[in-house]
This record gives sequence, C-alpha cells and structure tokens, in this order.
Amino acid sequence: MASTPPPPNESSQQERFYFLVQNVVLVAVGIISIWLIGDLLMIVFAATLTAIILKGLASIVRKYTRLPYGISLTLVVMIIFSALFALIWTSGPEISEQILKLKHAITLQVGNLRDQLHTSPLGNIVLDYLPNSVGGNHNEPSTSLSSRIAGSMTGFITSVFGVVGTVFVIFIAGLYFAASPTLYGNGLLRLVPKKQRPRIRKLLLISGHTLWSWTAGQSIVMLVVGTCSFVGLSIIGIPLALALGVVAGLSNFIPYIGAIIGAVPAVLIGLSQGKQEAMFVIILYLTIQFLEGNIISPLVQNRAVRMPPGITILSQTIFGTILGMPGLILASPLTAAILSIMDSSTPQLNDDERLPPIN
Repeated sequence: MASTPPPPNESSQQERFYFLVQNVVLVAVGIISIWLIGDLLMIVFAATLTAIILKGLASIVRKYTRLPYGISLTLVVMIIFSALFALIWTSGPEISEQILKLKHAITLQVGNLRDQLHTSPLGNIVLDYLPNSVGGNHNEPSTSLSSRIAGSMTGFITSVFGVVGTVFVIFIAGLYFAASPTLYGNGLLRLVPKKQRPRIRKLLLISGHTLWSWTAGQSIVMLVVGTCSFVGLSIIGIPLALALGVVAGLSNFIPYIGAIIGAVPAVLIGLSQGKQEAMFVIILYLTIQFLEGNIISPLVQNRAVRMPPGITILSQTIFGTILGMPGLILASPLTAAILSIMDSSTPQLNDDERLPPIN
C-alpha cells in the first residue's frame, strides 16, 4: 500500500527546517574556514575580484570593438602592463623618491610627536594605550592559536613569494579565472545539489555584477580623491604632494576608515611645516571627504548595492580584527557581495511590516 504524502503544512515546515539547518551549517563552516584559513580565502577572493575587474574591462572593449572576448582580454592586459611600464619609466624614480622621503618624514614627525606627548600627563596616558608598532607604550598581545594555525596554512605563499609575489599570484590566478569564467563557474555549480543550482547560479551572477559595479565606481572615487589631494596639497605648499596624493587615492579603496588612513600622513607632514599648514591640510581633507561622501560616491555608486555606513565600518572592524590588513582592505567589496546576495535571497518587507520612520 502506497504511503500517503504529508499534509501541505507539515511539508512546508520540513522544508523550512531543512533550509534553516542548511544555513546554520553553511555559516558554521564559513566561520571555521575564516578562523583557520582566512588569509588563504582572502587570496582566493582577491583573485576572484581581479578576474571580475578584468572581465568587466574586456567586456567594455568587446562592446566597442566587436572583437572576440579572448582578444579583448589580451588587449586589456597589454594596456594595463603598458600603462604601468609608462608610469614607472616616466614617473617611477620621482614617485619612489617621494615615497622614501615621505616614510622618513613621517618617522621623524611621529618621533617628535611622541616626545611632545611624553611632556604631559594626558600625553602619557595616550601613549599607554597605543601599541608599540605606532610609537606607544602598550605591549601588543602575542599571536593567538588561531593566528598561528592560519599562518601555518598560508605562510608558505607569503614566506616564499613575499607581498609582491602574492600580488603576482593573485593577478595570474585572476587572469586565468577571467579567461575562462564559465569553466570555473560551472565547476563550482557542480558542487551544489541539483535542486539548488538555479538559485546559486542567480546569486553568483548578482554578486559578480555587484562586485564589478562597486569596484568600478570605487576606482573613479580613488582617482578623484587622489587628484584633488595632490592639487590641494600643492596649492597649500606641502612637500611630497604627489606621494601624499597617491597614498590618499589608494587608501580610499577602504571607505570611511581609508579616508583617515590617507589623511594622517598629510597632517603629520603639515605639522612639520607649521600649525597653520596642518590646519589647512585638515580643512582640505575634510572638504574632499565631504564632496566624496555627498556628491562623488552617490553619483558613481548609484548602480551598486547600498551599504549603510554602520555595516561598512562594522565589517571592516570584524574582518580587520580576524584577518589583519588583507581583511580590512577587502572587507567592503566582500560586504557588498554579501549584502547583494542577502537582498536577492530574502523577501522584501511589506508596508505593514516595516518599522515606522523617525520624523
């Protein structure tokens, strides 16, 4: 005798229960993976982000030239390397010299500032809470067990190749991903249960589009911020304006926190010139960040996922604490992808389900 199917309500409850268990298992696996091999996962994510950027640029070239995708990707890589070679050939010595001078000037200015803080009780309190790595008196904690495990899992890459080698590995892996995106994407989908493949495929496409939109928009923001910083510092008369502009532009890849990171060297150099110059530098960077936050970013990021400032800063804090500098750098694009996936996989709220606005 055939068994009778369960009632509709019971079947729906079972599906919700299995869905909940599946999500809990995925979150647990993700947390354990980040705890153990977070640095390695950041390298994989960085390579994926590089592939998305190369694919997006190749698609633009293909759209306007009607060339095959492979030739368009080759042209993009050739243009990137030609631009880097031209930059190094024409401005490399000047930029390198300014970077070295900037490092020396910042080290000297930090030492002077530390000596000044030692002369006051409040300054000594501040130094007691600052770590030794930035000139304070606070002893940094020893490496935790999870950090040692993660270091043992990923230390091979960083110890053999170093930072430059790791960047090279990321670019080469990203280039291979961009050359055959469907190959790697279909291979990933084969690991997913058959019933879930259409849904996961949709989420992969959405997250890829979000990462491309965010990165393209943020690149424009970085260029504008770096150029405005260089021009403004040159007008004020701050030395090493080119190097400081490059630092400000690159730091702006990290929203909010990056603005502070990029402004600190300029303020320190401004202090070496005088309090008035330092005040002008502060006003300049506040003005640039006001324009960036209220005009530039809303214009260039209007097609990307909206990231609330609180979530952005919180994600930077979490990933930066767990994974260090790589986590801090990649926290924003990773959060943008996660938010786009959550927005697409969860139902929208009805009007009667929303919280009332604050008047």
